[in-house]
Amino acid sequence: MQNKKFKLISDYKPTGDQPKAIEKLIGGLNKGEKHQTLLGATGTGKTFTMANIVNELQRPTLVLAHNKTLAAQLCSEFQSFFPDNAVSYFVSYYDYYQPEAYLPTTDTYIEKDASINAEIEKFRHAATHNLLTRRDVLIVSSVSCIYGLGSVEDYEALAIKLERGQPYQRDRLLRLLTDIQYRRSAMEFKQGMFHVLGDTVEIFPPSGDTVIRIELPFDEIETIQEVDSFTGELIGDMQEVTIFPAAHNVTTREKIERAVSGIREDMNLREKELLQMGELAKAERIKQRTEYDMEMLLETGYTTGIENYVRYLGNREPGTPPETLLDYFPEDFLLFVDESHISIPQIGGMHEGNLSRKRTLIDYGFRLPSALDNRPLKFNEFEERVNQAVYVSATPGKYEYSKTSKDQIVEQIIRPTGLIDPVVTIHPKKNQIDHIMAEVQRTIKNGERVLITTLTKKSAEDLTKFLQDADQKVRYLHSDIETMERIEILRQLRAGDIDIVVGINLLREGLDLPEVSFIAILDADKPGFLRSRDALIQTIGRAARNVKGHVIMYADVMTDAMKAAIEETDRRRAIQVAYNKKHGITPKTILKAIKDIAEEHTKAKLKNVRKYDHTKIPKDEKKRLVEELEAQMALAAENMEFEKAADLRDEVELLKRELK
Repeated sequence: MQNKKFKLISDYKPTGDQPKAIEKLIGGLNKGEKHQTLLGATGTGKTFTMANIVNELQRPTLVLAHNKTLAAQLCSEFQSFFPDNAVSYFVSYYDYYQPEAYLPTTDTYIEKDASINAEIEKFRHAATHNLLTRRDVLIVSSVSCIYGLGSVEDYEALAIKLERGQPYQRDRLLRLLTDIQYRRSAMEFKQGMFHVLGDTVEIFPPSGDTVIRIELPFDEIETIQEVDSFTGELIGDMQEVTIFPAAHNVTTREKIERAVSGIREDMNLREKELLQMGELAKAERIKQRTEYDMEMLLETGYTTGIENYVRYLGNREPGTPPETLLDYFPEDFLLFVDESHISIPQIGGMHEGNLSRKRTLIDYGFRLPSALDNRPLKFNEFEERVNQAVYVSATPGKYEYSKTSKDQIVEQIIRPTGLIDPVVTIHPKKNQIDHIMAEVQRTIKNGERVLITTLTKKSAEDLTKFLQDADQKVRYLHSDIETMERIEILRQLRAGDIDIVVGINLLREGLDLPEVSFIAILDADKPGFLRSRDALIQTIGRAARNVKGHVIMYADVMTDAMKAAIEETDRRRAIQVAYNKKHGITPKTILKAIKDIAEEHTKAKLKNVRKYDHTKIPKDEKKRLVEELEAQMALAAENMEFEKAADLRDEVELLKRELK
């Protein structure tokens, strides 16, 4: 295992109350505190604080985020802080996923159907590879990390370790590669494949973009080289290499045979049970389906739906938790839960949603009862696997407060820019549209932008239509808007092509819009999640990146949630004002470059986009490269990395022109 250390690279030093937060959290971690909370206001540099803690403690780290977009943003930030270390991205690799299901009311069986994103699958393999080979590992993950991933023991034990000068028969290597789910290349050559030319074997590991070339003349490993997968260009010579399996659900022949024995025993018991109940069709169904799966396991070591047999493959008792990404981490790993007020409840809700669908499949003879063991972790099982956790949120939830002692709730309220929380006022609903129009016109006149939050899609669309009829440059933004269009709307808002965006809860997390100085919250006094204390605080925070930021809640009564949100905002504002006064700081609006996705390619030399010398790529390889880059482009667009998506798009278009 490599002993390389984390090395934080940044032009900035901790400022404001970052040093105090870093010191206190590190102190708690060193004392063995299991739970701590970083209460960090929007824009205070919480990610930088986390990076400093990782750099100080030098421990493998998991950062848990509640969706792919936020995970991608965090991963990009951590990669910039730790460019020389193993920063990985681990989220669900399905572009499309239809789980296996049965609908008794219509007697409809729905077979599992999924489209796997090869680029995300590569990132997942890179994450597990890094965890098993080095200590300087930081993985940013969605809730996907609590789903079954296959046996860590088998994944590590079945890895093929090769060293120069080692006696090794070529055919033995090919057999071992096949056993760990590598496929022999025919027309194409991509991740998870190998191809053979004489005594040379080329292996394309699923965790990267380069190929391992091994030459074995006279049954001895003479050279091990890393080469470019498209051009064949030599990247470097290697003394040794470890080839990890091409799939996470792999196991040994011995375990498969033992598993099949257990599956057959349970199949016979279940068949007998159904026959005794008079369910002849169900009994025949479970026998046929299970016998087919057993045959595939014995013949190939794999079957579709292999995850439903994890109990037998791992020789586990019924009800035993699955092995997940958390099991790949060493015992001393550190966990950060970002936006914990959303992430923690999300983890708690995963198990039950999976349960009813599985029970129906079992009851109607589509699966053995062991399918129940293919599941996400229950919340208490997740807790048992956590060594030490820091919950990060501007609005921590009940769980964080219940687990964290009062002196380990660490506040980070001061922004490095000196910006303070916006002024919040309340205005009655009567004549609210006229009032909003006056505020909008004043804001636009100052060259600033507006966000308006509504409670429903229809009200967002209706208000947008009204504003358009009043000659305002406005668009609405909600979940029906496609990713790339959503990105373009936000770019237009920043650039001033539009002045107003009307939306729902999409305006709460993850938007960095320093041009926005006015936020209008309609129906602020309506009960519900979108107008809870925490949701209101998050929405108010969107105006904290502009020195003129102000928020107006339109309401006829003062709800408890409104009162609590305003009081907390005023408390933080007072702390920020006092700090600025003491240190002679004059707040300034954040200046952030606006990049045009249509023109940025000529300027961008983005670190995360690999550039190819097209003259060195064989023509028959260019088509495969186009497919690979298109997959990367789709992923970048989904994660709102629009400069990267545009750069990849232009690369693809250039290749397509060359192919023509």
